[in-house]
Amino acid sequence: MILKPARLILALLAVAAVPAFAQNVATVNGKAIPSSRLDQVVKQVVAQGKQADSPQLREAIKKDLIGREVLIQEADKQGYGTRAEIKSQIDNARQSIIINALLADYVKKNPVKDAEIKAEYDKFKAQAGDKEYHARHILVATEAEAKDIIAKLKGGAKFEELAKVSKDGSAANGGDLDWASPASYVKPFSDAMVALKPGQVTQTPVQSQFGFHVIKLEETRATKLPALEEVKGQVAESLQQKKLATYRDELMKKAKVQ
Repeated sequence: MILKPARLILALLAVAAVPAFAQNVATVNGKAIPSSRLDQVVKQVVAQGKQADSPQLREAIKKDLIGREVLIQEADKQGYGTRAEIKSQIDNARQSIIINALLADYVKKNPVKDAEIKAEYDKFKAQAGDKEYHARHILVATEAEAKDIIAKLKGGAKFEELAKVSKDGSAANGGDLDWASPASYVKPFSDAMVALKPGQVTQTPVQSQFGFHVIKLEETRATKLPALEEVKGQVAESLQQKKLATYRDELMKKAKVQ
């Protein structure tokens, strides 16, 4: 069969159009939704570990993209994108997306090294020391109050009962501070605590920036620290955040802020 010129042109146009149509998953009121957008969303969903790539997943995402396109077209028709508050939100979202991309790229170029993780772990281990302390305390505003509590304890009053007046969250637990290393407390407190023997109470008020403390040491034990491999991820995350903070601070110093 020999095609006439007009039919030949139409046939050639149809063949040429196939690749172009294949690049889109759908068109909504003439607006194309590129297949690259579908692929990107599928990639994100799969990366989150929620679902595996499948025809069913792609069909569901396709329907969602079509629905979103219908809604955005209607929103644009009604002028939502021209509202000042919407423009501000769009600008904030744009900033967040670009900043996150910048920081993600910085992390890739400046990864946390195993040697850094080991050094940070060793530093924490040294600060924790080889002993943990289980203490109670009563925190009051004045030295006179603290001396009065010490006198009552000498008279036979129970520490847990008197601790109900403590001006912090431990009051509800009889002043119990649970197990902690001395490094967890401010220096005046930790110095006084480590000087006690199990069962002893400070005989003079201990002053810190929080007020006056009366401290009782319940018991001590050898420090129990997790192995490096158990906390490696947490340490790496902490160091990564420090690196990002340093990077931001360096940029802030270079910036001309008026």
